[in-house]
Amino acid sequence: MSHRDADRCSKCGIEISKGMFLQVARETGVRCLECAGLRGLVFLLAGDAALTRRAVALSARSATVIKFSRARRRHERKGVFVEEAALETAKKEYVKDSERREATRARRRTRAEKIEQAYLVRFTEKILDLFPACPREEAQVIAQRACEKHSGRVGRSREAKQLAGKAILLAVRAYVRHGHTRYDNFLAQGLEPSEARPRVAGEIEAVLARWKKG
Repeated sequence: MSHRDADRCSKCGIEISKGMFLQVARETGVRCLECAGLRGLVFLLAGDAALTRRAVALSARSATVIKFSRARRRHERKGVFVEEAALETAKKEYVKDSERREATRARRRTRAEKIEQAYLVRFTEKILDLFPACPREEAQVIAQRACEKHSGRVGRSREAKQLAGKAILLAVRAYVRHGHTRYDNFLAQGLEPSEARPRVAGEIEAVLARWKKG
C-alpha cells in the first residue's frame, strides 16, 4: 500500500498515488496490481485471523498487503488479497462455524474460572495454615486481592502459585498494612511510602503475632 505520490508502474507507466496498492520487487521494480498479475483479487482487511486463514487457504492466488509506518519506522501488515469466490466461501463457512467457536471459548472460560477458583481456595488455606487465628473471611479477602488477575500483585507470581511461604507472607503483610494500621492515613498526610512503612512496622508484627496463635 503506497504511502506517497509520484510512483509509476515500471511496466505500463500508470501513476501510482498515495493509498493505492502496488507491488515492489527487486527484479521488476514498482508495478500496479494488473501488471503484477493480481487483477481480480479482492482486499481483505486485517483484524480477523480466523477469516483470513480460511480465505487464504481457499484461494488459489493470494498476496499479503503491507504499508510502511513512518511513526513506527517499520512495515505493518494491513491485510491480504484473495480471490473473491474464496472470500465469499470463507465468510459462509466462518458464519456456520461461529457457534462452535463460541462454544469452545465458553468451555475455555469455564475451565479457566474453575482453575482460578481452585487456586484461590488453596491460597486461602495456605494463609490459614500459616496464620491459624486469622479470620477465614479476611483470609479469603487477602487471597482475592493478592491473586486478582492482571493486577501484578504477589498472588500472580510464580512463587505464589507454588504456595511458597514467603509469597503468602508478603500478601498477608500488604493486607494488614492497609487494613489494620495507620499506613493509609500517613500517606494521606503526605508521607512517602518509605517514610510511612517504618512507622507501622510494629503494628503489622502485632497483628501477625496474634494471627499465628491458633
